[in-house]
Amino acid sequence: MALPDGWWVYVAMPLFMALIGYVTKLLAIRMMFEPLEYRGWGPFGWQGVIPRRAARMAAVACDLITTRLIGPRDILDRLDPDKVAAELEAPLLSAVDEITREVMTQFQPGLWETLPESSRLLLIRRIQAEAPEVIADLLRDIRADVDQVFDLKTMVVTNLVRDKHLLNRIFAEAGEEEFRFIARSGIWFGFGIGCVQAVTWALTHSPWILPLFGAFTGWFTDWLALKLIFYPKQPRGFGWLRWQGLFLARRERVTERYAALIAQELITPHNLFEALLHGPLADRVFAMVQRHVQRAVDAQTGVARPLVVLAVGSSHYQDIKRAVAEQVMERLPTTLAYVEDYTAEALDIKATLVRKMRQLTDEEFEQLIRPAFQADEWILITVGAVLGFSMGELQVLALERFA
Repeated sequence: MALPDGWWVYVAMPLFMALIGYVTKLLAIRMMFEPLEYRGWGPFGWQGVIPRRAARMAAVACDLITTRLIGPRDILDRLDPDKVAAELEAPLLSAVDEITREVMTQFQPGLWETLPESSRLLLIRRIQAEAPEVIADLLRDIRADVDQVFDLKTMVVTNLVRDKHLLNRIFAEAGEEEFRFIARSGIWFGFGIGCVQAVTWALTHSPWILPLFGAFTGWFTDWLALKLIFYPKQPRGFGWLRWQGLFLARRERVTERYAALIAQELITPHNLFEALLHGPLADRVFAMVQRHVQRAVDAQTGVARPLVVLAVGSSHYQDIKRAVAEQVMERLPTTLAYVEDYTAEALDIKATLVRKMRQLTDEEFEQLIRPAFQADEWILITVGAVLGFSMGELQVLALERFA
């Protein structure tokens, strides 16, 4: 039996609508993450939804991480002060040697140079012997007053806002399967709508059918795909034909991936030490360092302290102690790098996050990526509709040209 004239038009329509569905989904996904910075001219431009709302997105992620998953005390309570001191013993000895020589040369160059080398070494070794205990006591004080010296929320938000690529990765990797589903769903939804379009075209031959169906495909497939990701929260259906929101259905895999990313890229020993020593509460940490260092210096001068004060002057003596504290604070980031491996092992952030994430309710769990879809969701759906309408117009032009 011969095919009717123009049969290829009806075959092409579902295929073309499947293409519209797929392309509009890919564009919507890219618009969520790219570009990282605004590109365009004046008001005519675009910045990825997540990078554009970096502060808000970071705050949402931070609230979940720091209020439901892990807190400052969960982190620092796992560090053994004596173990930290033992791990830092070697770099501490070197740092104390350098600090002592620099400070003494700065404040008492004549006295220091006239001392025999054996006397210098004796003083340095006495201070070195005290250093591990100073570090251990300092860590105990920090642990006891952690909320006053360590701002985990600021650390998380600051790092995510500064590193938009990392912020993108948190949402992209947590929702990797969901984004893939959105793109693929556009093909099947678009193909189904294209079949209806072909029938409608056969009955009406109205040129408005094609762009209107294109717009509907772009809008409806975006909207439906987003709904299927999060709803229903519990499996529903009959017999073997059941469906649960895709993101919740693969909760265990999301948990593992999300926890690994946070532990490896965000709440790391390096970032924790950086926030502790250079964060908004660093002045309080310095006050603690100063108190412990000055106590150690006083302990080393011992019964000779009045003579030392008399020799160098009370004001000068206080300057020396402050200079030592400043030198210690300056060298702490480099020194603490030696204890990062132990810290990572002791904290085991990933295991903690996995355990806490399993305790989240469904509503709390979907907040891992839900904000990425909620922010300017209407814009993404509207863009899908506009692009679908435009591609429908291309169909009309193609029909006029080749039919």
